[in-house]
Amino acid sequence: QVQLVESGGGLVQAGGSLRLSCAASGRTFSTYTMGWFRQNPGKEREFVAAISWSGGSTYYASSVKDRFTISSDNVENMVYLQMNSLKPEDAAVYYCAGSILFGATSPRRYAYWGQGTQVTVSS
Repeated sequence: QVQLVESGGGLVQAGGSLRLSCAASGRTFSTYTMGWFRQNPGKEREFVAAISWSGGSTYYASSVKDRFTISSDNVENMVYLQMNSLKPEDAAVYYCAGSILFGATSPRRYAYWGQGTQVTVSS
């Protein structure tokens, strides 16, 4: 099993920045890709960004590309999401997730999930 714990969410003004962190523990070697997803009430969980544990491959949703940066520290088993130029539409609960598949961007391909952290963006 893999345990994931997110932190770093909060309230920020539009145009501001936040950095989300995800601490992974357990059988982390069983996951190849770590991702960030977000979800609002009544909506489907949406892919935001993903990274291979080696850091060699990154993937972004078009809505966040050039504003968000995903990174990983495979020594400390941490995954980060630096979010810049935040917009009100970025507000959501953000989830960290782990997949045994390379380059996974669909939430259905992720077996491990954190509890989520709330990001609120005021206009």
